[in-house]
Amino acid sequence: MKNTATRDKLIDTGAELITQQGYNATGINAVLKACGVPKGSFYHYFSSKEDFGLAVIEHFANDYEASLVALLEDPMTPPLERLRHYFAVGRAYMSEHDHATGCLIGNLGQELAGQSVRFREALNHAFQRWEARFAHCLQAAQSQGALTSGLDPHQLASFILSGWEGAILRAKTLKSDAPMEVFETLLFEQVLTPPAG
Repeated sequence: MKNTATRDKLIDTGAELITQQGYNATGINAVLKACGVPKGSFYHYFSSKEDFGLAVIEHFANDYEASLVALLEDPMTPPLERLRHYFAVGRAYMSEHDHATGCLIGNLGQELAGQSVRFREALNHAFQRWEARFAHCLQAAQSQGALTSGLDPHQLASFILSGWEGAILRAKTLKSDAPMEVFETLLFEQVLTPPAG
């Protein structure tokens, strides 16, 4: 248990530092210092900084997917209300962090997708898993008659995730929720429309 706890501590601390300053600007020594863990311990768990970065991506992606399941698959809440709640949680998170952090996977996608095939594939896999959760929620909305059946739920899920990630990036540059609010408003007013009649 102790070994797992040390590895988890390294990953949690690394995720926090990488979210704040990026992967390339986060040195292993800074992670070790923040954890109070000796350098030898790092290489006991990770063969390289890249392996560590991949572990951080996997850990964050799994945690985020668990939160998506809780938000988007709640059977007691209508599907489109689940989406509204998801966006509200995202806006609240950005406000709490002064619009400075954003999504770790989105940040790393911008920073690392061109640096390493392993990073690109891991990041893409995370986005694909998240898109599947959105698609499932959208399919539920269609089956309940709250969303037109003419839209492909998988394409729509990809559009929503890409648009939301872009809105988060703009929110960071503007230090404002406004881009996220604009995206959400147009999404619900112009895209996620009920069947005609």
